[in-house]
Amino acid sequence: MSCQMNPPMVKLVRTTVRHSVHEVGIVEALRYKWIESEKAGHDLGESAIRTWVRHHWNGFLRARWLEHLEGRAFWIELDQDDYGLLQHSFLDCPLKDEVLNRLKFGQENLGLINWAIDQGQDIEEVIRLLEALDINSRRIECQFYMRLAQAG
Repeated sequence: MSCQMNPPMVKLVRTTVRHSVHEVGIVEALRYKWIESEKAGHDLGESAIRTWVRHHWNGFLRARWLEHLEGRAFWIELDQDDYGLLQHSFLDCPLKDEVLNRLKFGQENLGLINWAIDQGQDIEEVIRLLEALDINSRRIECQFYMRLAQAG
């Protein structure tokens, strides 16, 4: 069975709460700063924000992207045509859940391809799925770091 992206369904207009990865990211970075400052016994300031961005932004963004694809949350910075994509596409793809699970845990395309080869999976299906998801074009630079650093 070939893993194919199903044609897009007509999307019904519905009221969906729209979130911003940058606004929610600010909340997460400030929470991290507060927790780490409490542990240290003093305000870590800009360095804690920098640490959060360096160590957590990519994973945070990946989790939001997957929520968007699954239709669980609409993130305004992400491609609106991708919202809920997994609810109607790749339904016939037996590797979809495994690939998504590995993406959730931070694996990248090359790691997924190597896994598929090592496990004797259908590499062509994995590649078709990865090309359709196109994770590399979904990366967004963290834009709030400088704003938080200046706010002190």
